Amino acid sequence: MTNEEKVILVIMSRVLDYPETSAYDEYSSIKDLVKEHFPLEKNRKEIFERLNPLYKLSILELQKLYVETFDYKEKTGLYLTAHELGDSRKRGAALIKLQKMVCEAGFEHGSKELVDYIPLLLELLAYAPSNENFIRLKQRLSFAIHRISEGLSKNNPYHQVLELSKIYIFEAPEEEELIQLENQREKADLDELPYPITYQ
Repeated sequence: MTNEEKVILVIMSRVLDYPETSAYDEYSSIKDLVKEHFPLEKNRKEIFERLNPLYKLSILELQKLYVETFDYKEKTGLYLTAHELGDSRKRGAALIKLQKMVCEAGFEHGSKELVDYIPLLLELLAYAPSNENFIRLKQRLSFAIHRISEGLSKNNPYHQVLELSKIYIFEAPEEEELIQLENQREKADLDELPYPITYQ
């Protein structure tokens, strides 16, 4: 993996995390990172054109957009195994395998999120060794990133950010692979209960 790809992964991990008040200071660091590792002006320009719309928002506007984009819709959620397995009981075993992979890579994180939280995994991928497990993780993340991107309006600033990762990192999965992955997902049981829930 090239330095440019690693930088994009780190940027994506920051931008796709919930925006705290420190997000704007962090964006200053992101700009420095881009200027340091992307010598071509056209590349820097493209990156900033896709990132700038987010950081023109106030922190409250940015937080509201984030929640509306990623927290309310199943297709745009930020948890890898939810994209792969849906509401399946297999998610538990998948999370355990991911946790083992994270530990074996010596990757430490202070996040309170589940281990399949995509921003966390993007950062892991930036620093991970190039072995079969992480090559497969890249493929898995590619599926999730494309699925999230397809679930967003092109007018959503986060759509432009995800497109950036697709340009530099994540190739589109083959149609056959997409069909196979979609078929193994289990939908959440959202049918009405046969009786009302009441609280005493």
